[in-house]
Amino acid sequence: MLFPTVQFAIFFPIVLALSWALMSRPLLWKPFIVFASYVFYAAASWRFCLLLGGITLGNQAAAKLIARTDEPRRRKLLVGAAVTLDLLALGIFKYYSFFVQSFGDALHSVGLGMPLPLITIALPVGISFFTFQAISYVVDVHRRLVEPASTIDVAVYLSFFPHLVAGPIVRAREFLPQLARPRDPQHVAVGAGIALIALGLVKKVVIADYLARSIVDPVFGVPQAYSAPDVALAAYSYAAQIYCDFSGYTDMAIGLALLMGYVFPQNFRSPYRATGFRDFWRRWHMTLSRFLRDFLYIPLGGSRGGRLFTYRNLMLTMVLGGLWHGAAWTFVLWGAFHGLGLVTEHALGGRLGRVPAWLRWLVTFHLVVFGWILFRSENLGLVGTFLSRLVHPGSATLWTVPVFLAVIAAIGLQLVPSGPVTRVQLRLERLPAPVLGAALALLIVVVGATVSSQGVAPFIYFRF
Repeated sequence: MLFPTVQFAIFFPIVLALSWALMSRPLLWKPFIVFASYVFYAAASWRFCLLLGGITLGNQAAAKLIARTDEPRRRKLLVGAAVTLDLLALGIFKYYSFFVQSFGDALHSVGLGMPLPLITIALPVGISFFTFQAISYVVDVHRRLVEPASTIDVAVYLSFFPHLVAGPIVRAREFLPQLARPRDPQHVAVGAGIALIALGLVKKVVIADYLARSIVDPVFGVPQAYSAPDVALAAYSYAAQIYCDFSGYTDMAIGLALLMGYVFPQNFRSPYRATGFRDFWRRWHMTLSRFLRDFLYIPLGGSRGGRLFTYRNLMLTMVLGGLWHGAAWTFVLWGAFHGLGLVTEHALGGRLGRVPAWLRWLVTFHLVVFGWILFRSENLGLVGTFLSRLVHPGSATLWTVPVFLAVIAAIGLQLVPSGPVTRVQLRLERLPAPVLGAALALLIVVVGATVSSQGVAPFIYFRF
C-alpha cells in the first residue's frame, strides 16, 4: 500500500481516529495497531505477513533466552544464531537467485557450465528494513542496552506501518521505550506531522515521479538513443529523483508516526551539501549509516588495528551496504565506489582541509552523481553504455524549463542555509491544526492533478 494513494487515504484516517481513541488504553491500542499494520502489509501479499510474524516470534524467543542467560559464551551463541537466521531469511528471499545465477555464470565462463536449481522467489516488501530492526533488537538485548520487551511490544515495533516497508531504520532502544507509556492525543505534534506529510507528498509526486517519467526512465532505459547533454541531465535528474523519492517517503513516515504520537529519528540532512564522502554518509540515509557503523564496521574492528585493517573494514562495510540495496553487481560496484572514496579520504587525512570548501563540495557532488549512475543502471553493460554517451556530442532534446526547475529545486534548496528554512518550517508547524488539515487536503487535490494515468510510481526503496 503506497502512502500517496486513494487506498491509503481511506486506510489512514480510519486507523488514526481509532488510534487516538485507544491511545490512553495500551492494552487495546497495541493489538489494534498490530492488526492495522498487518492489514497494511497484507495489501502487498498476505503471505508476507507469515514471514513478518515468524521473524517477530523468532527474535523475541531469542531475546528472552539471551536475557535469561548470564554465561557470556552462551549469550554470544544465542545472538549469533538469531542474527544468522535473520540474515538467512534475507539471503533466501533477496539473494538466492542472484548468487545462483552468478555462480552459474562463473562456472560457464570456465567451461564447467551445468544446470543449477533456480526457482523464482517473491521478494517480500521491506524485508531489508524489518530484518535489520529485528537484528538491532536482539543485539541491543545482548549488549544490555534494552531489556526484552513483551511480545506485543516487539510486534508493534517490527510491524508499525509508517516505517515497515522503507524505513527509517528505527533502533529498538529508540522505539520500545516510547511504548512504555500511553500516548496522549492532546500532546501529539499535529503541526509538524502534517507539514512533513505535505513536504513528502510534494517531493515524491510532484518532483520525483515527474523527473522519472520525463527523463530518468527513458534515458536509463535506452542510453544509446541519447547524446551527451541529455545523458548528463538524466544523471543529475536521477540524483534529484532518488533524494526526493526516498526523503519524501521518510518525511511522510515520520509525519504519520508523529500524528500517532511516536517519534522516528531523522534520516536525511541536506546530503548534497556534503563536502566529502564521510560527510555525505552523515547526511544520507542516516539510520542505515548508523546501523552499518554499529553492527558491521565496529564489530569488524573499526579503525583499530592500523591503516590497512581500517581500509579493509571500510571497504567491506560499504560493499555489503551496497549489496543490501539490491541483488545486482551494479549495487556492489556502487558500494565499492563509496568505500574507495571513504578510504581515500581517510588516507589523505588533514590534507583535505587545505582544499577550499567550495571545491570539496563540487568534487564530492559530482562523484556522488557518478555513483548514482552505477546505482540506477540495470546491469554493468548499461553502465558502460551510459558513460560512453557522456562524450557523444549531440543536441539537448530533453532540456525543458520544468525539468530544469525540478532539478534545481531538489538539489539547489539543499544549499540554502538551514536557519531560514527551519524558521519557515516552525512557523508552518505552529498554525492551527484545522488550518493545516485544510491546507493538506487542498495540497492533496493539487498534487493529485499531477499524477499520470499510470498512477503513483512505487517508492524506489520499496524493492530494497
